[in-house]
Amino acid sequence: MSIRTPLAEARNHGTAKEGVQHWWFQRLTALALVPLVIWFVISVLSLVGASHDRFVDWVSSPLVAALLIALLAATFYHAAIGLQVVYEDYISNHLRRLIADVVTKFILALLGLVSVVAVLRLAVGG
Repeated sequence: MSIRTPLAEARNHGTAKEGVQHWWFQRLTALALVPLVIWFVISVLSLVGASHDRFVDWVSSPLVAALLIALLAATFYHAAIGLQVVYEDYISNHLRRLIADVVTKFILALLGLVSVVAVLRLAVGG
């Protein structure tokens, strides 16, 4: 039998507010990804068989470059949030969960940065 109060048992376990914020961001990024992915698929299909120069011209459009960067940012952020939830649900050891989350976020941030730099290099002709 424990003499600790229910409040003492619950301390340092976070609040429900954090889960709601993750849920909302997951839904908002998913909502943003729907039109972006549709636009991307249609655009890529229209470029099938196009030359490299035609593709570079397409990416060089400021609107296209901005939409590609938005697609990349939303995709990598959505993945980071989703994987964090998976880790929270399936990794019971706190240290392992923290390490998995930090490593995943670092890798996704690095891949996202490399992807955005690639789009910008194509867009500005660097």
